[in-house]
Amino acid sequence: MWRAALLSATLILPGAAWAQDSTLADIRQELAVLLTEVQALKRELSTTGSPELNLAGTGALARIDAMEAELRRLTGDTEEVTNRVNRIVADGTNRIGDLQFRVCELEPGCDIGALGETTPIGGEAGLAPAAAPAPPANTGGPELAIGEQAGFDRAKEALDSGSFRSAADLFAAFAETYTAGPLTGRAHFYRGEALAQLGENESAARAYLESFSGSPEGDMAPRALLKLGLMLNTLGQTADACAILDEVPVRFPQSDASLEAQTARAGLTCQ
Repeated sequence: MWRAALLSATLILPGAAWAQDSTLADIRQELAVLLTEVQALKRELSTTGSPELNLAGTGALARIDAMEAELRRLTGDTEEVTNRVNRIVADGTNRIGDLQFRVCELEPGCDIGALGETTPIGGEAGLAPAAAPAPPANTGGPELAIGEQAGFDRAKEALDSGSFRSAADLFAAFAETYTAGPLTGRAHFYRGEALAQLGENESAARAYLESFSGSPEGDMAPRALLKLGLMLNTLGQTADACAILDEVPVRFPQSDASLEAQTARAGLTCQ
């Protein structure tokens, strides 16, 4: 991110301001340099690969904790970079507006009043959405995106009707479309249910894990963790199953899943 740091310093430090007696050619050159650095900054925001979290050789509970920690780290990093880019875009846009004003002053016949507002760097959508004001309180629960509830209901109807393959596919598409929506945790859980009915136990276990790790405090979290433990036992991973089932009453002592987990664990050969 060295280019982002360089551009930020260039824009923010008062010593980097352009000389007041600069010529038209100087101003145009400064503007070209600024736009070049902005383009370089935009390239810094593009991914160059698909890094993977290394969870090899760890137990299921450790993998869950590692994924939760990684999610928190990535969320924090994303917010930090987004806020930084927003500040650079806002300041860079102001600098460009000042340059355009000064260029207009130097050019014969230029109408300063016709310049209008400077388009934000990167276009109208140049600023990242993180700084948007919070929406009004919604007493009916988290606000849903357009079509989100309908998409979820369509997948749930397929599950309830016994169309398990269709339900699994619909819930998978839903989770991919609404990656952080209020219904995504439930979608992963029900996808696990559909896959379990199809006998695709490994995929079902992953779906339960995604449901829990994505919404560890959600309403489906206790049952997702319970189903993950039961599915691990079905897959022959008894030690991991015991660890997961033992965690359910620790995290959710008042839930129905807690009693079920204790009962299921009593029937296993746990250390």
